[in-house]
Amino acid sequence: MSQDKTGIRLVQRPEQATAVVREKVPMNELPEFFGRAFGAVMAAARDQDVQIAGPPFGLYRGMPTDTVDVEAGFPVTAPLTASGGVETGTLPACRAFEATHTGPYDTLVTTYNDIQARMKEEGFNPADSMWEYYLSDPATEPDPATWRTLVVWPVA
Repeated sequence: MSQDKTGIRLVQRPEQATAVVREKVPMNELPEFFGRAFGAVMAAARDQDVQIAGPPFGLYRGMPTDTVDVEAGFPVTAPLTASGGVETGTLPACRAFEATHTGPYDTLVTTYNDIQARMKEEGFNPADSMWEYYLSDPATEPDPATWRTLVVWPVA
């Protein structure tokens, strides 16, 4: 695992089972979607006695425009039965560049740009999907300047 001064690392990620809600969402409705999706996945996991295995995440398919194809949910210890809009998913085993972003979500583009520049420097092409682990809970950490988000961008 190599790491540079910006905290960008090239890592090998294992496959991870997930429980998610997937929708095409207008960018300005993402906060509402995430709240709804995380709540639905937590309820389904609780109802099916499936353990949450990590922080909430959002996986983006393709480059976001005015709308984004997104799945939001949690890593889980075992697949669950699809119900109420919640379905099983997988974060793929892959080589990826990752970096921890500190600050509000609307500044994440800087971290994505830094990762993309690092990929190009090292001769890699970005995959067309990427995900973010939300390491901070805005409900308990109200200051967006302190929020931590782990950005994971696989290589093609």
